[in-house]
Amino acid sequence: MSDTRWAQAARALRTDADFWSLRIVDEEIVDHAVRNDVVQPLRTQRERGAMLVAWVGAGAGYAASADMSLAGLQAALDIAVQRARASADVSLIDHRAVARHPLSGQYASPNAEHALPTRREWLDRLSHECAAARIDDRIVERTASVQIVHGEQTYLTSDGAQIDQRFRMLMPQMSVAAHEKGDTQVRTLGGDYGTLAQGGIEILDRYGFNGGGARLAHEALHLLAAPNCPSGPRDLLLMPDQMMLQIHESIGHPLELDRILGDERNFAGSSFVKPDMFGSYRYGSNLLNVTFDPELREEAASYAFDDDGTEARKQYLIRDGMLERPLGGALSQQRAQLPGVANSRASSWNRAPIDRMANLNIEPGTSSLEEMIGGIEHGILMRTNTSWSIDDHRNKFQFGCEFGQLIENGVLTQIVKQPNYRGVSASFWRSLSAVGNAATREVFGTSMCGKGEPMQIVRVGHASPPCVFRNVDVFGGAQ
Repeated sequence: MSDTRWAQAARALRTDADFWSLRIVDEEIVDHAVRNDVVQPLRTQRERGAMLVAWVGAGAGYAASADMSLAGLQAALDIAVQRARASADVSLIDHRAVARHPLSGQYASPNAEHALPTRREWLDRLSHECAAARIDDRIVERTASVQIVHGEQTYLTSDGAQIDQRFRMLMPQMSVAAHEKGDTQVRTLGGDYGTLAQGGIEILDRYGFNGGGARLAHEALHLLAAPNCPSGPRDLLLMPDQMMLQIHESIGHPLELDRILGDERNFAGSSFVKPDMFGSYRYGSNLLNVTFDPELREEAASYAFDDDGTEARKQYLIRDGMLERPLGGALSQQRAQLPGVANSRASSWNRAPIDRMANLNIEPGTSSLEEMIGGIEHGILMRTNTSWSIDDHRNKFQFGCEFGQLIENGVLTQIVKQPNYRGVSASFWRSLSAVGNAATREVFGTSMCGKGEPMQIVRVGHASPPCVFRNVDVFGGAQ
């Protein structure tokens, strides 16, 4: 059905529910890949379905259907209404008190109307970069790939709202592995699944895909020859592709309001953040400014409305180091009586929305990269995540990177391999001493943020400049 026909179908639904909504998701994912100069099988995934939500009295219920006929949608709505009635006496919140925003609108990814290369053209690009990485016999594996996502979502409600959103995302990836004398070193464009963005072919240049094969191969060989990362306290300069993971794990997940309220405790852990911290807790130094920003259109999780129909706009979560608001959608806001953001998001048509990260960004500071390096007497630069571990409260963490370079007396010196660092979220961000300016900020994104039970995998974005942290526990991968 077209958007118009979905609206017609919604008007034909019959129910005595106090409120209902219909969310339709239609998405296609195509993967092109070349590995060691061999074209890999084309992978295509397509899914389409609808989620019906009903509120009856204090209760709410939902049901999903892959049957997109009017009869199929009506049957799902009837089930949702039955479940809403059954939940009315045991609901955590009174849904009659939840604010509804009957807004209509549209959203489209930037350059979504521009044509993309054909499959043959994609494979030519991938094959070229894969071959360009074959610069030495010690290069043992070379892969280049691109994932293309086309998605359409329509949201309609009994209040008369209609929201149409169209997304196109690209995720170019590249990996080069070098091996010698029992040691293997890998360099990638942005770690595993880190180079996701909305838009068109311009995304390749943003992540250095064009010309990346030879560059990554040279870097992998440099790492083979490099010594292991030394251990001990050092100032730490994290580049944007590693800041992405740092933000994600030690700010994003701890600030999810449903997690703070205990919903994830038996599955993916809780949070060291408590409801009474908002408005009074110092999360980081005065230089730390963190925003929820779905308006940065090229970022992976940009949108105009969340999956509960709430209008999305930029909000500060942390301002000048002080914690202001959580990542909580409309239902969690009602439950906790705290302000939140438009981040009720579902992974697909057959999942109900929960509190999720979207675009979670660090706002630029005033320092150039040269100034940050020049201000470090005894430190290390790290880029590109390769491993992570964080405790059940999203507090203590240990992260590893692909590439490190020592900084001595304000100068980049020795490249080192297997660099790692560890810390505690509650104090790590307070050691933030420099934040890069707008010219240094880069936009990254991932398709692999997991949460919920059953598991929901969603796409999130993180934009950040490089950042300097003082006196961090750094150690080599051999320890």
